[in-house]
Amino acid sequence: MKYAVVQDVQARMKHEMDEREKAICSNLLDDAGVIIDSFNSEASTEAKNVVSCRMVMRAIAEAEMSGIPMGATQGSMGALGYTESWTIGSGSVGELYLSKIEKQMLGGGGKIGSYSPVEAMAPEADG
Repeated sequence: MKYAVVQDVQARMKHEMDEREKAICSNLLDDAGVIIDSFNSEASTEAKNVVSCRMVMRAIAEAEMSGIPMGATQGSMGALGYTESWTIGSGSVGELYLSKIEKQMLGGGGKIGSYSPVEAMAPEADG
């Protein structure tokens, strides 16, 4: 299920996408919908739209960084005495992932709990 369209992403970007970028964007929106549904299919439509756009914009922007291979989480380059290094905080370059705030927007995180199946098997004490 796709929760945003190319025009939603384009409205948030700083540059006009060409036809190739629009096709990539459309495919990434399909993938983002699957990731979102696997995290929480019950999230609000508005949250799914915003998160879809953020995920795709991040993947497109990171993929455009020259010299950084897709899937990298850290690395460095050097030439003529100059060096450049990078570390991606969460996820990997050019890949779709949910950030911490996006998980919260979708209704996840901040919940702590446990379950013990042993307690359900214990006989009740008569007291």
